[in-house]
Amino acid sequence: SDGGKLLVVPIGGSHWLSMQLVVEKLTERGHEVVVVIPEVSWRLGTSQAYTVKTYPVSYTLEELDNSF
Repeated sequence: SDGGKLLVVPIGGSHWLSMQLVVEKLTERGHEVVVVIPEVSWRLGTSQAYTVKTYPVSYTLEELDNSF
């Protein structure tokens, strides 16, 4: 079967840890996946399995850390 194209905009933290496994399985099954993440984030990184696109944000990692 033909794979589809998926755009994923994850929420940081534990939600992404669960979703990342699903995204990787989708790519293994032939789907093309693009994950859109902020330039500054926790645990949202790159992968060989899917394409990552970043968008600019107005805060630093230090500011993000201090907000919680």
